[in-house]
Amino acid sequence: MFIKRLGPAPAARELPCYGTFGCPDIWELADGDFAIIGANITASAALLPPSAGCAPDEAIVRVPRKLLVLAKRDIPESV
Repeated sequence: MFIKRLGPAPAARELPCYGTFGCPDIWELADGDFAIIGANITASAALLPPSAGCAPDEAIVRVPRKLLVLAKRDIPESV
């Protein structure tokens, strides 16, 4: 299911980790979609702009800016 990490491994990014095992991360999945690991901030869903929503089977995940910037080189340019 998890094919490859986007960006460097957590130890190389110098980002804060959550707890003993959790660190923000981005993974490409076998079907081409992406999995985001980050702090769950779904409780903030009421603060989303009117044009956005969070379904019951979804979560809002916060990831550090540095994580996305470092992963940019691994994100495909096209669909």
